[in-house]
Amino acid sequence: MVQIAVVYHSGYGHTAKQAAAVAAGVDSVEGAKAQLISVDQIEEHWASLEAADGIVFGSPTYMGGVSAPFKTFMDASSKPWYARAWKDKIAAGFTNSASQSGDKLSTLIQLAVFAAQHGMIWVGLDILPGNNNSKGSVEDLNRLGSFLGAMAQSNADQPAELVPPPADLKTAEVLGARVAETAKRFKK
Repeated sequence: MVQIAVVYHSGYGHTAKQAAAVAAGVDSVEGAKAQLISVDQIEEHWASLEAADGIVFGSPTYMGGVSAPFKTFMDASSKPWYARAWKDKIAAGFTNSASQSGDKLSTLIQLAVFAAQHGMIWVGLDILPGNNNSKGSVEDLNRLGSFLGAMAQSNADQPAELVPPPADLKTAEVLGARVAETAKRFKK
């Protein structure tokens, strides 16, 4: 059984919904189990991260990067970093913002660099961009066109009960399943 931790921060519930979709993707793979961990309770879960075969990082994009609570988690990971506790674990990332772009790519880059500093193996999306031609639609998977990780867009005036849209949540599920399948291949 591979264990995949989904570590996230969510300011308004939208990124939590995306995290749950990543976890559902992990759980859809036979022999894989996801554990959702909010950075708000990280002190209770450092051992879970060390025991996990993979860690998927998720944060809303605020001001072109991860949220302050997620950055606090990143900075607090210096003990596992120094001990190389996450070395060779599978890693991936996801993010959400109100704007179509919202500089989400910079957040995914920040997450990928963070994983690289820990010696982790980054896994991106394996699906082509959707919604990028005249036959495309907002219902397409990977409608925001990311390869580095899963992106979601949630209108600022809508609650988490309504957004992110189904296509973005399904894209997050695809990422979760890909992480689980990759972790199974790497598990010794």
